[in-house]
Amino acid sequence: MQISGGSAYYAGLSAVQNGLNRVDQAASQIASNSVDRPAVSNQSTNLQAQQVLSVDRSQQDLAGSAVELTQGKLEVEAGLKVTQAANETLGTLIDTYA
Repeated sequence: MQISGGSAYYAGLSAVQNGLNRVDQAASQIASNSVDRPAVSNQSTNLQAQQVLSVDRSQQDLAGSAVELTQGKLEVEAGLKVTQAANETLGTLIDTYA
């Protein structure tokens, strides 16, 4: 009898890798959005309105990146649980057939 738990194990490792990539991308986006813009005095109201809209878009991007960061964390945790379950299952099968 052939014992193979590799597919579940590798699926878990793939989920961990995808989650880490998602966390890395989200962290990079958060870091790039965190750069402060210098304030300019005596601005026209049109320029001020554009800056407010820019800040609003920046905050939306930041919120989206925070969500991606959390999704990546959850994906890593789920992948680790799958990998752990595959390890335990394979260990049980080896103990049973040995």
